[in-house]
This record gives sequence, C-alpha cells and structure tokens, in this order.
Amino acid sequence: MGKKHVVETTQEEVLKEGEKLESALKKGVKVRQSQKVAEARVYVSSSYNNTIITLTNASGHVLATKSAGAVGFKGTKKSTSFAASRVAEAISAICKKLGVEKLEVFIKGIGAGRESAIRTIVAQGLNVVSIKDVTPIPHNGVKPKKVRRV
Repeated sequence: MGKKHVVETTQEEVLKEGEKLESALKKGVKVRQSQKVAEARVYVSSSYNNTIITLTNASGHVLATKSAGAVGFKGTKKSTSFAASRVAEAISAICKKLGVEKLEVFIKGIGAGRESAIRTIVAQGLNVVSIKDVTPIPHNGVKPKKVRRV
C-alpha cells in the first residue's frame, strides 16, 4: 500500500481557498438598472461529472450561467452535491441582484447535484413557483443486433 501522508493545512491556506471561491462567485454579472427581471427560469443540468445552472428570463434569453468548475472546483469535486449547492448559491445571488420575484426550475440529468441545487435555491429565500424534471427518456431504445449466423 505505501505510506499515508497527512497534509496539514494552515489557517492562511484555508482563508485563501475561501477567498478564491468567493471571488469566483462575485465574478460574472454586472447588473444594469434596465435589466430588472420579475420572472425567470433556472435550468439545472446535472451530470456525473459536473453541474451547470443557467438563469434565463421568461422568454428564454440567457442572463447568467454558472458551473461547478467556474465556481472553483476541479476534478472529481465538481460532481459532488456540495459543489452543486455552491453553484446554486452563486445563481441565487445573481437572481437577487436582478430582482427576480418568481422562479421556475427545470432539472435535467442524473447527477448528485440535482436535489442539493434545488434545496439551496429554495433556502436562499427565492420564490420557486414550479419544479419540473425534463430529463430525456428513450421511448423505444436502440435497434437490437442482428442474429449471429455461423
């Protein structure tokens, strides 16, 4: 097996990592006064490798997009439910800046971040009107193989 290495992180390193995450959350959206939105849609795309959350207005124009990688996670940590909750926090902060009153949430995919993203959006105090699952489901599947002839 080999020796186990214990890595000790100092308080300064923990603070630097927290600042990196916060700066990644703050980057991105500069809100103009004319950009106030009453109703919006949030699309949560959760795969085995990443969680991507997109904020659009009612007509479907994209206002902001955040992913676990954009928030500051790398590698396998992007696929965790904690990373998805951080992405949802970033999107909810943008929603508050834009003055969003009502949200419709659309979920797609089968990743670990599905539920935690929704829970975080609701916990941030945003008014979620509806939650819909739009994961594509095959109706008939692929064509079966031909019978093997010997």
